[in-house]
Order: sequence, then structure tokens, then C-alpha cells
Amino acid sequence: MKKQKDLEEILGHIDGKGYAAYRDIKGEYECKGYNLCIDHVQVDPFAPPSKVRVKVAESMHQIPKNLWDSRAKKIATSDFLTRTFRDNIRKLYDGVGGSGKSGLLLIDDCGAQMIERTSVMISEKIIEVRFEVGLPAAGRKVLGRSATQIFCRVLPQIVEASLLYKNLNQKALKNQVELMLDQEVIREELKKRGLVTFIANGAVLPRENGISQRPLKKESIPFKSPESLEVTLELPYRGKVKGMGIPRGITLIVGGGYHGKSTLLNAIELGVYNHIAGDGRELVITNEDAIKVRAEDGRSIEKVNISAFINNLPNGKDTIHFSTQNASGSTSQAANMMEALEVGTSCLLIDEDTSATNFMIRDSRMQRLVKKEKEPITPFIDKVKRLYEEKEVSTILVVGGSGEYFDVADLVIMMDEYEPKDVTKEAKEIANSFEMKREVVEEEPFGTITVRTLDKSSMPALGRDTRIKVRNRECISYGKSDIHLDYVEQLIDGNQTNCIGAMLEYIVSEMLTKGTMTINEIIDKIYTKIEKEGLGAISSYTRHSGNLVLPRKHELCAAINRFRELKVRELKS
Repeated sequence: MKKQKDLEEILGHIDGKGYAAYRDIKGEYECKGYNLCIDHVQVDPFAPPSKVRVKVAESMHQIPKNLWDSRAKKIATSDFLTRTFRDNIRKLYDGVGGSGKSGLLLIDDCGAQMIERTSVMISEKIIEVRFEVGLPAAGRKVLGRSATQIFCRVLPQIVEASLLYKNLNQKALKNQVELMLDQEVIREELKKRGLVTFIANGAVLPRENGISQRPLKKESIPFKSPESLEVTLELPYRGKVKGMGIPRGITLIVGGGYHGKSTLLNAIELGVYNHIAGDGRELVITNEDAIKVRAEDGRSIEKVNISAFINNLPNGKDTIHFSTQNASGSTSQAANMMEALEVGTSCLLIDEDTSATNFMIRDSRMQRLVKKEKEPITPFIDKVKRLYEEKEVSTILVVGGSGEYFDVADLVIMMDEYEPKDVTKEAKEIANSFEMKREVVEEEPFGTITVRTLDKSSMPALGRDTRIKVRNRECISYGKSDIHLDYVEQLIDGNQTNCIGAMLEYIVSEMLTKGTMTINEIIDKIYTKIEKEGLGAISSYTRHSGNLVLPRKHELCAAINRFRELKVRELKS
């Protein structure tokens, strides 16, 4: 193995040469306390930065094993080390000049959530950090001295400050691991107690603004549970914690505009992830399989059974195997809901503001004017109870304009200036006091949830003209088609989209040759592989894929369903 001095000599030798000379530095180097791996060298200073790894042996980093001896602990510690490495880049590195991306030093920029990622990989023998370096150049000439400054002067300082236990904020690391373990205990308690979500007293739910993940510290009102909904949890590290527990069933969140309805729902929908300390929502925990459902005009749909909600269309269009390239609000919301049930969920999250009105409700006056036999849509209000009774799927619904849902709700929470109040009794009394009631549709079974089998021919092999490319957090291109994820609201990190792109590559390259499988079976096999072998196992660039963040199965399934060339060959009940 080459030594660090060999790297310095190479960089000195190629200084001033054409940029292609940087290829000579590719390889692994033994440095003081760690190994440096330069895996991929960018082709020019304007190309994506070069892929680099640092490997530190356990005997050197000396991070106690009890901080990384389980998957949950590894995720917490990896997250902590990634943030520490990033912070030390900013603290210890001023950058170097040059053309294009010269001098960039980048690692995954974690958000407010602790999610499995490939930026820091922890194993029995080593900690491996994966990051990117913009190799410096003047025009297209190598700046060897500047590169030496990065690799041989600055990087050793960053590694020492970020990865050696003696130099870490040990208390903060321990607290983060313990927070993760407390969060996992809450998730287990939700299942035991028949709850779908828990919001701790004192939580700060509002954000600084609509595009920020930072908590609104000034003027924010700490969350306080109504007494009737308050539960107490015993956590291993934080001890007794009190907060609001929402039980399984049908829950409405009501209240005036700007009183915090959607803010509460947003915290609940992001509670499928664990949050870091200081976020304000670190003890807002929701069942991991809860799915936010909304209308999505214009999306493509491929053979989804939406007949539970839409039937007898005037043009005779099949709604048992419903397909379209341009869905309406109601058909898109029906498909989104049935796809959520297909992949598996215990709770649907819905905001009236982002729903199709005719999918959600037909009031009594409209029922009298347009007879049922002339209306192909059975609104969600007539299905929501059956959904819970037959499929054990709960619903949390933000409602601001339709009190008709009082009739079917098990729980009604009113947000009053960001303070939740249990108004179930009052809502039921109001519902019973009205003489003009909507006609209750004759109760029928909810309907069939179909499981679809992927047609391999719709996902062509990858090649020069057929590539999968992640364009941004909301868009992946596959060949000539774009997969739009704008309305997949629980996808919260652009590197989750990178991971979905890698997963799609893996499906096309490794799985479509192994017989007939349903979409669910394909997804389950990928996640089983990740659980056994680590997140990098599904990437074709395993050795330097430092920009992958694990999405949930539901977001991967959402991407597959939004591929406009998708075909399913058969349907199974």
C-alpha cells in the first residue's frame, strides 16, 4: 500500500499538468491513523467532485462498542459523526481557489432527522467516512500544491477532530444514542397501547417558515396535551414522559384558519422519522408505516383498483384495472389511497386542503340534487369506517370546512391558538342536533385491495441511451420518462431520492431476471438485503456511494407507481 508521502510526491509531480493527470492519484494510501482511498477522480474541474473515503480502525477511533452495537445505535452514531465531520470541515477548512468545483470538500448535509445513510459506515473493524473533494485546478491545469494542502494538511486535522473518540463531544454522542433508543421504545409502546402517534408535552411543532426545518423558538407555544388524551410513557433514559396519544380509529383535527391544524398534521406525518435533539419534534413519534395521502392531478396510474371509491363511469372506463396518464383530483387521490393500502399502512394522514372535494364529501343538498345512481364517486366519508373496521387502517384527517365528518369520527381534536382540545362530545352533540342530515350510503364492504405483478418489459435494461438519473429531490429520469415526486410529502431528503435512484437501478439490473414478483415482493427483497448487508449493498458505486439516505418502502413504491412507462401484467387479490 502506498504512503501519504507517495501521494505528496505524485501531486508535486503532476502540478501544472493537464487535469487528466489527476488520474495518477487514484488508489489507497496509508496515512497517520487512517487509510485514504481516492476511488473516483473527476474528469474535469467542472464535473461532479471526486469520490473519497477515509477508513479508521477500531483500535484508532476507540468509540465504545456500546454506542454502535445495534442497528439503531449505528444510525445514531453515524448521524452524529457525519454532522461532526461536516462541522469540522467548516471550522478547519477555508477552501482553495481555482476553476469550477476546485477545493470543494463535501459530506452529506444531514437535516433534522436521524436516518440510515452511507456517509459514515460503522463495522466491527473500521469506521468508513465517504465524502467528495473538488480537485483544484487553474483552468484545466492541476494545482498540485492546493491538492496537497487538502489531502495532507487539512484532512488529517478533520479526521482527528471528527473520528477519534477522545476528541469528540462524548456526552453529546451518548445523548444522541440514548435519544434514538428512547424513540424506538416509544414506537414499540404505540403498538402495545393501540396508539397511532404520540406528541410529547413541551414539543415545539411550528417551523421558522414554510421551507425551514428549524423550530420556531420565538412566539411558539409548547405543545400541551388535553387531559383526556394524556398518556405517560416510561423511557429508559428520559424516564417518565407525558404527552398526547392518539388512539387507533378515525380522528379529526379541526379549528379555525392559522390555529395550527396543518402544523400538527405535518409533525405527525414526519413523526415516522426520528429527529435530533433540539428540533422540537424529537418526541413526536408516529407509526412508521403511516402514509400521507392527497390529490395529485396529472399523475399516471397503472391498473389500480379504485372501484372501492369510483364505479360506473359514464364512458364505461374500467375502474377495477384503472389506468390513465392524466389523473383527475378524485381518481388520483383514490389511486394514492389504494396504493398506500397495497404497500401496507396502519394509518392514513389526510389534509382537507390538499384533497379533492368530491372525493372527500357529498353533502345532503348535493345528494338530493344529484342522485346516487348518477354519481360514480363514493366519497371517503362513506368508506372511512369500513376501512378501519375491515382493514384495521386508522385515519387522521384535518378538516376545516366540513362538519359532516363529525358523524363518523371517534375523536375530534380542536386546535385553538396552537393548543389542542378534545371536543369529541361537543362535535357529536352538534352532529345529532341537525335535522338535515346527509344520506348515509348503504353500508357495503370496503372493497378489494389488489396486489400487482410487475411486467418486466416496462422497465428496460440500462445502457447508454437508457439511464436512471436523479435530477433533484422531486424528479428522477428513467430513459426518456420523468418520475415526479413533488407530492410525495414524506420524502424529506434529496439523498433519499438518490437512494431511490440506486434502488431502481438495482431492481432493473439484479431483480427483474428472477421470475415473476409483485411490486411488494421486489421491495421487500431490497430492504431485506439492506438490513443484512447495509445500505451500500444496493448501489452500483458501493465503494464511494456516500450520498444515499434510506427512504421508507412507501416512498420507493410511490416512485415505481409514478413511472409513466410502468406496466403490470396480472393482478392478484
